[in-house]
Amino acid sequence: MERLEGKIALITGGARGLGLAIGRRFREEGAQVVINDLDPEAAQKAATEIGGSSLAADVSDSAAVAAMFDEVASQHGRLDVLVNNAGINGIEDDPERAADFRNRMLAQASEAVSGGPIETHLDATVEATDDDWHRMLAVHLDGTFFCSREALKIMNPQMSGCILNMGSIMGTAGGAGSAAYCAAKAGILGFTRSLAREVVTRNIRVNAIAPGWIDTDFTSFLNETKMLIAAQTPMGRLGDVDDIAWAAVYLASNEAKFVTGQTLSPNGGWHMSQ
Repeated sequence: MERLEGKIALITGGARGLGLAIGRRFREEGAQVVINDLDPEAAQKAATEIGGSSLAADVSDSAAVAAMFDEVASQHGRLDVLVNNAGINGIEDDPERAADFRNRMLAQASEAVSGGPIETHLDATVEATDDDWHRMLAVHLDGTFFCSREALKIMNPQMSGCILNMGSIMGTAGGAGSAAYCAAKAGILGFTRSLAREVVTRNIRVNAIAPGWIDTDFTSFLNETKMLIAAQTPMGRLGDVDDIAWAAVYLASNEAKFVTGQTLSPNGGWHMSQ
């Protein structure tokens, strides 16, 4: 119950889903938790729920990120753990687009099971706009870089710290119809390994978590296709948020003091090579 006692932890995108679950478990393990979110009201509500504090900022905006970390340093004087969790799936705010993508997936799967030919194509990449591509990389990859850079300005003088980057099985295995998301997550995994080598001389550890298919609002657009995903998963189900939260607790704790540059992937066996 005290694995993170006394640690100051900032979790980006922490107002819901995986970020909120991580914040809750961190708080239970003794950490002082700062919840970041783009929505200040959502951030404050989540912080109140778990007994932490909140800071609103768009992680894709380097100036906003710098201001947020200045506030962390001013309020707490140190930072022990950064969880780069903020992310988007690109269609969460577009129900029509989400339904179209889901219907294409189902139709394609039905055609494949029936022996083909495949007449339904996802075509997500050819239909993506410049803004779609840039926004995905900005939130995931730029955000991870901006936040890590500012965190190191606090952690370097401490000669200690821990950074956890949220990757995905999509960053290793790939996924049809999500090229920008997969590219961003693959970039995060490469960034994790490089940064881990760079800052190890200051006793700062950097690791990634690569979740599989987790049942959150982030994947709610999948609806009935979740049954297909569960059927493809050796454990026969999607993960729950605590499957990721406890992985984060481990990596942030002294139990993982000899772990850096690694990717821990709770995914029920869906992908077995990180």
